[in-house]
Amino acid sequence: MAKKERSSESTVTRISASDSKSTKQPKKQTANKAAGAKPEKDSDKKRGIIQRFFGYFAGAWYELKQVRWPTRGATWSLTAAVLGFSAFFVIFILLLDAGFKYLFEQLLK
Repeated sequence: MAKKERSSESTVTRISASDSKSTKQPKKQTANKAAGAKPEKDSDKKRGIIQRFFGYFAGAWYELKQVRWPTRGATWSLTAAVLGFSAFFVIFILLLDAGFKYLFEQLLK
């Protein structure tokens, strides 16, 4: 039997979400995995840290651009809903507390 050699390349399928209903196939990219990678130099490490630091903020800014922010009216209506539910549960818990207090006073007499 002949042995199969493993290649140092692997196939990676990247799928990105989009709003359009396209039937495109995902793009296939290959990632090289070097078995005997050379150790990085100190200057390469520093440059990588700086690039990753600024890359983080660039990615965060990109994501913020994609957010669908609510309108002013939607914000006010959701705020009113939160305040209404909060007031309801405050009153509900106060009534429960008063009811239990009354029951315990009746039991202790």
